[in-house]
Amino acid sequence: MNRLIKVIYRKGKCYIVASAAMIFCGQFFISCKEKTRPTEKVMVQAPEKMDAKVEELIQSFLEYADSKKGRLEDSIVLYQLPVLINLYKQRSFMPQWSSSQKWLKHGDSLLHFIENVRYYGLFPEDYHSHQLLALKNKFAADNDIKDAASWARADLMLSDALISIIHDIKLGRLPTDSITLRKDSVLTEEYISSKFNAAASGLSLDFIIPPLEPKHEGYRELKTAVKDFLDHADFGPVTPISFPNKDREELRQAIIRRLFEIRFIDSTSLHVDSLQLASIIKRFQKERRLKVDGRIGAQTIRILNLSDEEKFKRIAITMDRYKMLPDSMPQKYIWVNIPSYTLRLMNNDTLVLKSKVVVGKPVTRTPVLTSAVSEMITYPQWTIPSSIIEKEILPGLKKDTGYLRKKGYSLLNGKNEEIRADSIDWSKYKKAIPFKVIQGSGDDNALGVLKFNFNNKYAVYLHDTNQRSFFNTDSRALSHGCVRVQEWEKMALYIINNENTVNANAKPRPVPVDSLMHWLEIKEKHSIPIKAKVPLFIRYFTCEVNNGQIDFFEDIYDEDKKMAELLFANKKNAE
Repeated sequence: MNRLIKVIYRKGKCYIVASAAMIFCGQFFISCKEKTRPTEKVMVQAPEKMDAKVEELIQSFLEYADSKKGRLEDSIVLYQLPVLINLYKQRSFMPQWSSSQKWLKHGDSLLHFIENVRYYGLFPEDYHSHQLLALKNKFAADNDIKDAASWARADLMLSDALISIIHDIKLGRLPTDSITLRKDSVLTEEYISSKFNAAASGLSLDFIIPPLEPKHEGYRELKTAVKDFLDHADFGPVTPISFPNKDREELRQAIIRRLFEIRFIDSTSLHVDSLQLASIIKRFQKERRLKVDGRIGAQTIRILNLSDEEKFKRIAITMDRYKMLPDSMPQKYIWVNIPSYTLRLMNNDTLVLKSKVVVGKPVTRTPVLTSAVSEMITYPQWTIPSSIIEKEILPGLKKDTGYLRKKGYSLLNGKNEEIRADSIDWSKYKKAIPFKVIQGSGDDNALGVLKFNFNNKYAVYLHDTNQRSFFNTDSRALSHGCVRVQEWEKMALYIINNENTVNANAKPRPVPVDSLMHWLEIKEKHSIPIKAKVPLFIRYFTCEVNNGQIDFFEDIYDEDKKMAELLFANKKNAE
């Protein structure tokens, strides 16, 4: 049987729900009648009789939990109940992780794994860690070791945790979106069962878990760096620094206090003067790979205000975003990471080119998308999108009909004939206008001298820019949504050389490099089709690894903040 298992998110928890036939009332052993609340304790004196009683209680507990929509008791919810029912029914409800009042070796290993799931970007409390640890301690102290009900609860929680972990490591916790490229966006009952059987039969999780993880190099680097991060993390309270702050002394004291909180300085540095503080800030900036100037600026304050708890949530979300990529990336591709303001051109996992980019402002965001570069245009003409016309140009025309002339724009009617802006009564338009607004090609064009086209529904592209000074700023969310590329020329040469290599014998022949350079030199507009399309991934990852250390970027669109509120509300890492 190959029933599909669906995933539902409720208040940050993932629920795996089986097909309707699987959970139809009475399909298995469960009736629709109200079940008696499970007995809190059932004492069994003889160890050899424990397993039979635990088996009986597991069936009883599953019946009760099913009548309560998965809630076994106030502090225990079995999130994977339909799957648990099926798995335990196949095993005659026998305990899987303990026997004769003792943990089995693989049961103890699973409990240890749950306690350390942070190394996978997960949270132990999502997998019954508090309740399981409490039971483990009671058993170790010889308390409740003869209580069959406690062993039955522990068995069900361990199984429930394992199924959730399999899902969360394989597919992540983020809601599926329109750009998710994984083929296995749901897990089959057979897949879950095979992994569960392997773990319950004693196969080490060291063999079961790694094949579930993404193969992307960025994920592997991040997972490796997580251990060092957690070893040095401090999940204690954080005193936020208000910035900007006109009271310089108050700001200085807040920075010193925050540096002490994160253990960057000790108590001997609590009363440093301004020169000494500048030296400390330089050291902090150097370690965090910020601009080293010793000044109290927005970037330095942003990093100081980012707590280790918030950082770990960023790590967890980023690790899940890797799980939404295809299992194997293309041989050659362009990777744009919006929060880091960088573009990378990759070939066989080798970095060919790295470039600074300018991305969309928070009000005109660069969209997350997957596409492929299919055309380059020299000295392009910019047809201004309707969203910009509505937000900027129409209000500008209502105030001054000379607005377009001052911006270097032209107004075209439906026949592509240029018309005068002062001949139109702009007051009658509220949003859309029946005209095109264009900016002609040239060095002053907002698109610069070269544009890279790719299919997308957002009318965005990669391009050069006439505002190249923007690349010298640290925060580069400054565009209307398109991505401006500093190293556009190097990327264009790579793409056209790749085109000439892959399609050398094609008809018509690819455009030679010399022609591209000539057109740029004489400032002439040409369209260059790219048959060997280069895949493009524009993504939103707020952290990545650089030389073994995790760099954290500004959450410029608050995407991680919103996702953390959805998935990790009220979650505390310190236990």
